[in-house]
Amino acid sequence: MGTPVQCLCRRRIPHCVPVRQAEAEHRGCRVIFSAPTCVLGSSNLWPKVTPGHDPEKHVEIGSLTKVITGTALMRMSAAGMVSPADPVEKWLPAAPGTGITLQHLASHTAGLPRVPPGLRSGFNDPWRDFTDQALRDLLARLDQLITGPPGEHGKYSNLGYAILGAALSSAAGAGFEELAHEHVLAPLGVPPGAMTARPSGETRLLSRSRFRYRSKPWTLDGAVLPAAGMWASCTTVGRLITGVLIDRTLGAPAPTWHAAGPLLWHNGATRRSSIFTGAFADGEWIVMHRLSGAPQRTDRMALAELRAARAV
Repeated sequence: MGTPVQCLCRRRIPHCVPVRQAEAEHRGCRVIFSAPTCVLGSSNLWPKVTPGHDPEKHVEIGSLTKVITGTALMRMSAAGMVSPADPVEKWLPAAPGTGITLQHLASHTAGLPRVPPGLRSGFNDPWRDFTDQALRDLLARLDQLITGPPGEHGKYSNLGYAILGAALSSAAGAGFEELAHEHVLAPLGVPPGAMTARPSGETRLLSRSRFRYRSKPWTLDGAVLPAAGMWASCTTVGRLITGVLIDRTLGAPAPTWHAAGPLLWHNGATRRSSIFTGAFADGEWIVMHRLSGAPQRTDRMALAELRAARAV
């Protein structure tokens, strides 16, 4: 069965039509939306919200959570609570002498693997067993997990950001959500609960199967929370992006952000959710979120939207 899609020309394409066929038939259009999609941003081309999405409902933002964690590090550093040069073992019961600092964790240069060893990547809920105790057990043998000298090479690591979040929580004497709100979200004017690890069922927006059953999200509110576990509405994410990247309300952007020329960007994905955010220094910005959409496609679609907006 083909994927249900809707083109930007707003003509509904039947479920039985494969995406490739739809793209061929709509070659003159920029993008085919193949999943419930929300696009917000600075251009008068937006917002765009296709059926099944809601810009005010909580959605999984996956690794975009790392932006909150990295920004919290910079804010806590400015307040004198931590230093980016602090070794991990200053704040956590980690194996000594690894040379890993908080800055290494934030910039993905700690030499750590992408995910914890033993993670069941093919499992329906791979992060369920990555509890706080599981993280503590890994910290005790952190020296055995390093794949390269800290500071020499970049290697994207969810494990690294889980450790960074745990270190910040230890330094703040508070849970991750509490420190995120105090140091990042509240200064941006984001109210309590607008970005959270545990939204209520009534406010959550989940994808549905072809039989209309709601998908079950991964368990991401354990030790992996600072790396990938927050939920927020697209509207709230827009407030985060404009505050951090456009208005620079919290100072210079954290090293978490990726740079592609003048574009600062970050994305995120879970089992059934993908998001792309980005902004230019001249004030152009975008948030695109898709339910059940492949993350690579979400990235490409968001960049196509940005190019179109800047060409207007």
